[in-house]
Amino acid sequence: MSARAVLLLAACAAVLGGCGGHGDEPKDPAAAAVPVRPVLTEVAVPTDSITFGPFAGTIEPRYQSQLGFQIPGRMVARDVTVGDIVKKGQRLAALDTVVTRFDLTRAEADLADARAQAENAEAAEARARRLMAGNNVSQATLDQAVAKRDTARARLDQAAASLQKARDQMGYTELKAEFDGVVTQRLAEIGQVLSAGQGVVTVARPEIREAVVDIPEQYVGALPADGVFAVSLQSAPELTARGRVREIAPLAEAGTRSRRIRITLDDPGPAFRLGATIDVSLSRQVPRRFLLPAAALLDDGPRRAVWVVGADGKSVTRRTVTPASMPEAGEGGRVAISDGLAPGERIVVAGVHTLREGQAVRLTDDAR
Repeated sequence: MSARAVLLLAACAAVLGGCGGHGDEPKDPAAAAVPVRPVLTEVAVPTDSITFGPFAGTIEPRYQSQLGFQIPGRMVARDVTVGDIVKKGQRLAALDTVVTRFDLTRAEADLADARAQAENAEAAEARARRLMAGNNVSQATLDQAVAKRDTARARLDQAAASLQKARDQMGYTELKAEFDGVVTQRLAEIGQVLSAGQGVVTVARPEIREAVVDIPEQYVGALPADGVFAVSLQSAPELTARGRVREIAPLAEAGTRSRRIRITLDDPGPAFRLGATIDVSLSRQVPRRFLLPAAALLDDGPRRAVWVVGADGKSVTRRTVTPASMPEAGEGGRVAISDGLAPGERIVVAGVHTLREGQAVRLTDDAR
């Protein structure tokens, strides 16, 4: 081997030796450490009851009527306002009577004229009949007298009917309550010219009161048929009543996609006045379950899993759980877990897709 070859081999050996020396140095511990991830958690708390609601609503009457005049005219008086208690037959409002009084006077005059004409026709028919008996007039004259008598009688009946109508019209100038109730709405003011049938006031019957509430459409189908709702006053939550659903609106409101529910109250106290604001809720028993946010679940094929924080609060473990078969109304969009969890365990509820088995974690300040 030549001297030149020996020098090249020596240089290569030196280079390889230097490389081997750097590879033997220890790696940076900070670079090899697994990062600690902050996590948001929630303690698993079992529940065996579901509360549907509460939803805000109002107390309304089952029966109420919008009252108005049967004839047109200018309103000159309104004797009641919203909140007044009225009795059957009590005057609520009145129209100007000038025109109707003129109609009544004319009808009385027409009746007097028709009565006089009828009496004259009766007398003429009687004279013609006597003359006919003495062969002093023809049969045609008697027939004419009889026809005039019948016409006068018909006009008398027509005039009597017109007078009765005028008297009724005079009575229609006063609007009276048709039943005992309370005024819930005022629809017209003094001096306003009204058409026939136009609403003036709304009167409600307070003996049968209902709770009226709007519920999101997606919850309506889950309402139990025999559910008993708890109704409480917002101004005094300690005052409560119970009720059952009487009516569910067939169509949802276009703007809010909610449906109106009417609940008949069972013997409500006097504090549940018409127009009072209430809260409506329904509580019922269900099999024991844990309610978690939907973001806490991992899809694992046909199964579901969650991350459970260890007892030391420093790492997580993946665990398979069993969701409830059907969501219940009142769970507020949360997922019900029927099996796989124990009370008091802390479950990761955010960022679950970035964790792995044994991941080091740090609980945030929101963890309770």
